Amino acid sequence: MQTMKSHDYIEREEKYGAHNYHPLPVVLEKGEGIYMWDVEGRKYFDFLSSYSAVNQGHCHPRLVKALTEQASKLALTSRAFYNDKLGGWEEFITCFFGYDRMLPMNSGAEGVETALKLARKWAYKVKGIARERAKIIVCNGNFHGRTISIISMSSDPDAYNDYGPYTEGFVNIPYNDVVALEEAIAGNDIAAFLAEPIQAEAGVFVPDDGYLKSVRELCTQYNVLFIADEIQTGIARSGKMLAVDYDEVRPDILVLGKALSGGMYPISCVLADDEIMLTVKPGEHGSTFGGNPIAAAVAVEALKIIGDEKLAENSYAMGKIFRDEMQAVHSPMIEEVRGKGLLNAITVRPKDGKTAWDVCLTMKELGLLAKPTHGHIIRFTPPLIINEAQIREAIDIIKKAFKTFE
Repeated sequence: MQTMKSHDYIEREEKYGAHNYHPLPVVLEKGEGIYMWDVEGRKYFDFLSSYSAVNQGHCHPRLVKALTEQASKLALTSRAFYNDKLGGWEEFITCFFGYDRMLPMNSGAEGVETALKLARKWAYKVKGIARERAKIIVCNGNFHGRTISIISMSSDPDAYNDYGPYTEGFVNIPYNDVVALEEAIAGNDIAAFLAEPIQAEAGVFVPDDGYLKSVRELCTQYNVLFIADEIQTGIARSGKMLAVDYDEVRPDILVLGKALSGGMYPISCVLADDEIMLTVKPGEHGSTFGGNPIAAAVAVEALKIIGDEKLAENSYAMGKIFRDEMQAVHSPMIEEVRGKGLLNAITVRPKDGKTAWDVCLTMKELGLLAKPTHGHIIRFTPPLIINEAQIREAIDIIKKAFKTFE
């Protein structure tokens, strides 16, 4: 049988798959730690980490063990019955993050939808907003998922074009704008404010110091829930366990996903206190797979690894090296370097018709994988286990790629 090459795999996907993604032309078959290998055996630094899902590194042995041991014993019960793993996960994660209760789901978008539903239930049952009137404030530039309700709050035409009619009840304001938030939050029928502590998909936009503290104060003042979407920014990606920790604030509702499984399994969850979480009664929300035994076993181990291996601290230190080194590069294509921890981005200025996509193709040829967002921004998000020697080697590759366009 003839061995398939990269172009064969790509052609097969193009022929039989939906064209809702535009992948970099590389076909991967193996991952370990901070590296991935393609079907021809070429080795690459992974500087995307599956959009920050693989914070603990590819195929972390402890996660593989947790997953395979549980999968060989019991994979799924649905929530029609109890299982022996879910309660342990709920107890562990609520103690870990300091909330009364956790509601498990699978994808990040499901986590955000759960938070929206909780906020509206709370608005009607606790705050006393009239039925069908509750509004949720969101930020321009947000990315919270791909469901109809979530794209209804998007300001990105690529996300929402031709998917209407849209879900009502969202108020869009500029990100990192306290004045705009106060004007909106002082209005009638506001249930919640939803935001990413750092806008990742938008291009790693970091708000001003103190912004989240002001958000927290305004939400408390006006009896509005603060929902933090930490699906990409959480689990040590930003250099702290949660990005909100930089401003020492506590959201009313916390949404987690991606690295909650270390990239091993689709897992997300929502954390909140009793006043909010217990507004939802049996039969009013759920998921067949949410809270399954594999998810429970993997999620607990994934969080333990973050602490045991001091990955938040490493993310903080390695991120500083990355930004210091890249900000010192004088390239006509580098417009700005920004980020926190190992959540970083470079804004690329086109040159001679070459764009961020061309830079990523060049980096691929040199042995490093990253991907543009919004055409002109490259995110750099390696697994948090990367050490100083490895990140300096990767930085040399990135510098070399930019230099080829001088």
